Amino acid sequence: MRGFDYETVDKILADAGSGESGVIAVLQGIQEHCHYLPEEVFPYLSKRMGVSRARLYSVATFYENFSLKPKGRFVIRVCDGTACHVRNSIPILERLRSELGLSEKKSTTDDLGFTVETVSCLGACGLAPVLTVNDKVYPAMTPDKASELLNHLKEELKNA
Repeated sequence: MRGFDYETVDKILADAGSGESGVIAVLQGIQEHCHYLPEEVFPYLSKRMGVSRARLYSVATFYENFSLKPKGRFVIRVCDGTACHVRNSIPILERLRSELGLSEKKSTTDDLGFTVETVSCLGACGLAPVLTVNDKVYPAMTPDKASELLNHLKEELKNA
């Protein structure tokens, strides 16, 4: 495979271990590094861990937190659970999608700067409506606050 960082995968394997007991930790480590699980990593992991590709793939597709598609540097999750929904989370989602040129079918920007997703609940109902950016919680959101946050994140991308 061209350009893939096997050294990082080897380090993750050394830290998490091999065999069935290490599958989730290894997949989490790779996703944290790559922001998704590249298809080409499965044969390598299978050989190194002694776990079938089918088993690795089934774990990766079973858990919602794993992604086989590239995600942006900033993953924005908008809660649409009951508390957030009744406090108008949908206009926040619509504003983010509009400003980033995204839709329900296209969740990641072409430059891999941003991914916008909806989730059923973030467990912060008392702070509704809520969104997270790379797991950092932003409470009491409004469309205008979301735009302001997005502008800040865009500046961070420019300066990176």
